[in-house]
Amino acid sequence: MGDSAGFRSVMGNFATGVTVVTGSAADGTAVGLTVNSVASVSLEPRLVLICTDKESESRGVLLETGRFGISILRLEDRALAPRFAAEDPGERFTGIPLRWSDSGIPFLADALAWLECRVWRNVDAGDHSVMIGEVLDFGGGGSGRPLVFFRGGYGTVGS
Repeated sequence: MGDSAGFRSVMGNFATGVTVVTGSAADGTAVGLTVNSVASVSLEPRLVLICTDKESESRGVLLETGRFGISILRLEDRALAPRFAAEDPGERFTGIPLRWSDSGIPFLADALAWLECRVWRNVDAGDHSVMIGEVLDFGGGGSGRPLVFFRGGYGTVGS
């Protein structure tokens, strides 16, 4: 049985898309974090899942408000992935153009695609939570190629 670092290394061989998951606190403050554990779960009802670290401040806001947004990043958004993963949460949105949904969820204005979700279920899973969201609205068609995370680095796929 290997250790956590070995497990992380093995899982790094699975290329994933990169997203920024966002929400809005009760006082209207935008929160967000980088998430690459995102998957479609069901077409009827429309469900997606995200996995977040239980220690994330943003996770608490998403659960408290019961809503979140997913902005699917483009290759050109590469600098945003580490910014939303590590920087001071209060500085993550500085200088970034946002689009707000009617229900108050912020989205990255230049995202490749986006989904607005209501928390449908939350399941504790080790040091993370699996948050399943019912998709209330969605859109796409932004220009560019998707940002992909593979073996600790960022790149893209497609032509």
